[in-house]
Amino acid sequence: MTGAKLLRSCGTHDGTFHADEVTACALLCLFDLIDADSIVRTRDLEILSRCEYVCDVGGVYDAGRKLFDHHQVDYQGPLSSAGMILLYLETLNLITRKEKEFLNCSIIIGVDAHDNGKELNIKGVTTYSQIVSNFTPIAQDVSSLEQDEAFFEALKFAHGHLRRLWDRYRYMQSCRQIVADAMSTKKEFLVLEKNIPWQEVFFELEGEYHPAKFLIMPSGVHWKLRGIPPSIDEKMKVRMPLPKEWAGLLENELRQVTGIPGAIFCHKGRFISVWATKSEAMQALEYVLSHREL
Repeated sequence: MTGAKLLRSCGTHDGTFHADEVTACALLCLFDLIDADSIVRTRDLEILSRCEYVCDVGGVYDAGRKLFDHHQVDYQGPLSSAGMILLYLETLNLITRKEKEFLNCSIIIGVDAHDNGKELNIKGVTTYSQIVSNFTPIAQDVSSLEQDEAFFEALKFAHGHLRRLWDRYRYMQSCRQIVADAMSTKKEFLVLEKNIPWQEVFFELEGEYHPAKFLIMPSGVHWKLRGIPPSIDEKMKVRMPLPKEWAGLLENELRQVTGIPGAIFCHKGRFISVWATKSEAMQALEYVLSHREL
């Protein structure tokens, strides 16, 4: 007879680990559904039956019973245990659909694809899944204890990465009204009085159709004037570049060209410039708009 479930526990397979079950466990920890010290690594079905959650082992996908495996033949979907847990968090209303899509697009789609044999291989590019895999012991014949220690080291990394992603996203969304207010003027530029993440929110608020070409915002003790991209998918482009004669200039050289005493720097890519004060950044904007290339 199966014993009582150990609440806030999670079972996953032992041996070599992968990013999907590490991330699945990290998500469960992040949203306070399990305790890290109650994660059990085993393939013993009797032990697994006593765990509240089971990820990436057991041959059953049944969210209602908190079972999240994707290896069985009768599951032919694109998810790994990580994607299954993310979907589960949405069904519990712990995250909204929009928040799920953020996490999915930020990390989980790649984890699912990697674990299902669709690894991204680009020279010089290391994916999150590859980083997690690098936590596995170098020697393949190590003890179970060494494997477990490596797993929990990887879990700590994954949890920290997910927590930072999540906190950053929530902070970005908390700035939504500030960006919306700046957009409401419908001018050729936005002015933000605080250095905040603005770009994602700007395009969520249909910034692609907004007339703004430039943004003025604090940058440390200085102020920056930067071009706004045409769309969220073209972040490396701007709707209107800064003047050619500013490209790559520093301080005195930029001051001589612009006549603005607080000139500090203009990137050679002509997408951003830095000025000593807000008023000087505004002067730089006036210069740009009055000298625009027709």
